[in-house]
Amino acid sequence: MAVTSEATTLWFGDLKSGKGTTSLDSSDAAEFEVTWAARSEGVAGKTNPEELIGAAHSACYSMAFSNALAEAGTPPESLQVTAAVTFVPGEGITGSHLLVSAKIPGISEEDFARLAEEAKANCPVSQALAGIDITLEASLA
Repeated sequence: MAVTSEATTLWFGDLKSGKGTTSLDSSDAAEFEVTWAARSEGVAGKTNPEELIGAAHSACYSMAFSNALAEAGTPPESLQVTAAVTFVPGEGITGSHLLVSAKIPGISEEDFARLAEEAKANCPVSQALAGIDITLEASLA
């Protein structure tokens, strides 16, 4: 069964002085303020498209990695995944860096590294971001 998720942004004004709100419609979980300054300079209290992509990428990777680990017989105790998505004004989104800290009883370093890389390649959000550089830094805690 296909699931379609929706978010809506309401924008007022021009790019540089305007502002908007992005709402997570499907879940009705949150609404976020967005501005160009938050995107191009980083402003506390406001989000940007790259942070939202980072949220999607870290959640998706966590699911893909936990599934791969469980299928290999070494389910994780916990995974902490941060996705740092880089935006360069005038150039666009240039990369996503996945930083993983994992507690996985009984796994070898070799299996951990292999499964971490496979999850990066097989995560649907990674596949959707195929046009940018995706890097991975994973360690056992």
